[in-house]
Amino acid sequence: MTTYARRLPRRMPGWAKVVTAFVLVLVVLFAGIRLAVIPGIKDLFGTETHDRSGPALLKSIQDMSRYDAASGNFQVVVDLEKDTKFLPDAIRGTRTLYVGAGTVDAYVDLGAVGNKDVSVDGDRTTATLRLPHARLGRPALDPDRSYAVSKQRGLLDRLGDLFSDNPNGEQAVQKLAVRHIGDAAKDSGLTARAETNTTDMLRGLLRSLGFKEVHVSYGA
Repeated sequence: MTTYARRLPRRMPGWAKVVTAFVLVLVVLFAGIRLAVIPGIKDLFGTETHDRSGPALLKSIQDMSRYDAASGNFQVVVDLEKDTKFLPDAIRGTRTLYVGAGTVDAYVDLGAVGNKDVSVDGDRTTATLRLPHARLGRPALDPDRSYAVSKQRGLLDRLGDLFSDNPNGEQAVQKLAVRHIGDAAKDSGLTARAETNTTDMLRGLLRSLGFKEVHVSYGA
């Protein structure tokens, strides 16, 4: 009678388990990325959005004495790339192409005008005003007209997004877009346009009050 020894299953080595687990993580990761870029795939799960924000609280009120005399609309294309030394872009690196649209206002601070800056002749027919030069306000980025055209990220950056509180953040390109818009506003002649509009407004206002001549000048 012949007895066959039962063959015992061989245990998987520890290093093989680590490699297998890592491969499974990569498969799940890239499968999730492929699903995320397929149009309409999210609708299959019936996702819903709920706004549970609290009420807005009034923190302070500030009186304004400036006259917004002109507003410029700007658009800039930001191409921001971040590389890492000794690592290829496919492993570590990001590149974002972002279209930023925003506005910049130019204003004249009428609150800075004192009694010595305004003079009226005895007949109240001629008025002379000296105003401060127009200034530029802070650039305001319009989120409805700003968007990311493309995003390229290395493998390590994609993995980092999984554990980040703000994945795919666009703060860097948004700040860069705001800076470029502000620089463009300085070279656009917006302040000169604001001074012209302010002069026209004051002349129309004072002439409606009976003044025949209105002289407006600008200084520091």
